[in-house]
Amino acid sequence: MDVELLIGILPQVVIDGLILGFMYALIALGYTMVYGVLEFINFAHSEVFIFGAFVGVEIMLGLKSAGVLERFPWILVLVVVLLAGMLASALLAFTIERVAYRPLRHAPRLIPLISAIGVSFFLQDVIRLTESIWRNAFNLVYPTIESLNVRLEITETIDVSIKSLVVIVAALLMLWALHALVNRTKVGTAIRAVAEDQAAASLMGINVNRIISLTFVIGGAMGGAAGVLFGVQYGLINPYTGFIPGLKAFTAAVLGGIGNIPGAMLGGLVLGLLEAFAASYLSLLTGGAFGAEYKDIFAFSILILILIFRPKGLLGEVVRERA
Repeated sequence: MDVELLIGILPQVVIDGLILGFMYALIALGYTMVYGVLEFINFAHSEVFIFGAFVGVEIMLGLKSAGVLERFPWILVLVVVLLAGMLASALLAFTIERVAYRPLRHAPRLIPLISAIGVSFFLQDVIRLTESIWRNAFNLVYPTIESLNVRLEITETIDVSIKSLVVIVAALLMLWALHALVNRTKVGTAIRAVAEDQAAASLMGINVNRIISLTFVIGGAMGGAAGVLFGVQYGLINPYTGFIPGLKAFTAAVLGGIGNIPGAMLGGLVLGLLEAFAASYLSLLTGGAFGAEYKDIFAFSILILILIFRPKGLLGEVVRERA
C-alpha cells in the first residue's frame, strides 16, 4: 500500500466530497421542508429536482443555438438559468401538492406515500415523452461554458474548477436564506406554527393550506436550483438521473435529522465525504478487489445504521407523535 499516495490525494478527495455533499444537501432541503411541516416524505422530489435540470438545459441549448451563449457573462447566464429552474420546479411542486397530496392529506399515511411514488414514475415518463418528441432524445448534455471550466490551482496537487466553487457558494447562500426565512420572518413563524399544530395554527388565523403549498414551493425551488447546478457540474442528464441522487439526498436528510434544516446540510456533507473517500480509497485499500462502483453501498448502509441506532439523526430532530 502506497501511504504517500493515500496522503497525497487526501486534499483533493476532501474537496470532491464537499462538492458532492453540498449537492446532496441542496436536494435534501426539499425533503426536510416538506417533512418538517407534514411529516411526509415527498418521493416525487427526485423528479422535481431533475425537472429543474431539464428546464436549465433547454434554456442553455436555446441560447447556444441562437449563438449568444458565449456573448453573455457566465454569471448572468447562470443566474438566469438558476432562477428559471427554481421557478419551474416550484410551480411543479405546487401542482403536485394541489393535485396528488392535498386530497389525501387526512388519509392513512400509506396512501399519500403510494401517491408520491406514482407521481414520481408519472413525471419520469412525462419528461421522457416530452424530450423524445421535442428533441428525439432524452439524454441531454449541458452546453459547456468555458469560463466555468477554468481550474484554480490551490497547490501543486490540488485544484478546483470555477463551477465547483459556484456549487458550494450557491448551496451556502441558499441554506442561509432558507434558515433566515424560517427563523426570522412572519412567513417562517407561520411555517413553524403549522409544523407544530395545524389545528391551533388555523385557530390563530393562519391559512394552513396556503402555508403547506408555500412549503412545497420553497422545497421545489431548492430542488430546481440543485438540478441546474447538478447539470452544470456533471453535464449529462436524463429523466432517470434524479432517482439515485434523490435517494441519497433523502439518506442525507435522515442522517442529519429529517425536518432539521442545518441537519440536511450536515447530512449531505457527511454523506458526500464518505462517498468520495470510498470512491478514491476503496480500490487502493483492497488491492483492486473493490472499486468506486461500490461507493453507493456506503450511502444506503449508513441509512440502515442510522435508522437502527439513531433514528433521530445526528442533530437529534424530535419527531412528534400525534394522537
